[in-house]
Amino acid sequence: MLETQSISNIKKELAHLAAPDLSRIILRLAKFKKINKELTHYLLFEAHDEESFIEKVKNIIEERFKDTPKNSSYLATKQIRKTLRLTNQYAGYSDLVQTEIELLIYFCTQTKPFVTLYKNQTVLSNLYLRQIQKLKKLISKLHEDLQYDYEKKITN
Repeated sequence: MLETQSISNIKKELAHLAAPDLSRIILRLAKFKKINKELTHYLLFEAHDEESFIEKVKNIIEERFKDTPKNSSYLATKQIRKTLRLTNQYAGYSDLVQTEIELLIYFCTQTKPFVTLYKNQTVLSNLYLRQIQKLKKLISKLHEDLQYDYEKKITN
């Protein structure tokens, strides 16, 4: 089995490469897995305009919730879990905590009607509560002024 190098060793080695070699490596990574391609797309085309990226992801989340079945709690929970995985994936592309907070708040606002619809579905309500706890933990890392604004959004 090959020994995997540490990030610092990889960073040092990348510093010695020429631009064409870096391009070749990045393209090869992008071809390897879909998530690498999506991350490369974000870094090249979306990272400079974070607000636009957040709006695009919110639209994707909204579309997924429109397609969520309302007549079956099992299918609704399954779809909501998939949407949460997608939300976390997109939030992970950005290095900004605010982006993750914005996306999770939007996810929670879209999830809340399903939690009230299926009051006896503990799996769904626990999923919702875990995301609220995660949001509170993320918000506590921000400046006090931002904390206040985001806390207001959560309580509404």
